[in-house]
Amino acid sequence: MGKRRLSRELTLKFLYQFEFNEGDFDEQMTAFEERLSCQDEVTQFMEDLVGKVLLHKDEIDELLKKYSEHWTLDRMTVIDRNILRLGVCELIYSRTIPPKVAINEAVEIAKKYGSEESPDFINGILDRIFKEMNQDLAHPPVG
Repeated sequence: MGKRRLSRELTLKFLYQFEFNEGDFDEQMTAFEERLSCQDEVTQFMEDLVGKVLLHKDEIDELLKKYSEHWTLDRMTVIDRNILRLGVCELIYSRTIPPKVAINEAVEIAKKYGSEESPDFINGILDRIFKEMNQDLAHPPVG
């Protein structure tokens, strides 16, 4: 498994844990990292992703509400919701990850951690968001 995939999976695990446990972020991150035995660059990329997801969580959740037709965030499984948050974060807030890679990585993680329906569900929502973003870029507002 690649280092970035491992970082993404660790990000998902932390976000899952963080959603269920109240308490100080720094304390939770420290305790989480103490259980890891991976290279510094894996941990660093994971910390960066977690930070971006949590920093932009409200905006990400608004996009998810908009593009997940007939689904509210609380109806989604915790795994799917956090894979989507991670995918949207990489689509929108990461300039170093190509959009197709962000979507593919989210789908692959969904295959491993989600339900049988998760990969298609994740792919559909992320693809919709990606297409909307490209449409907005191709047709900038006039004026």
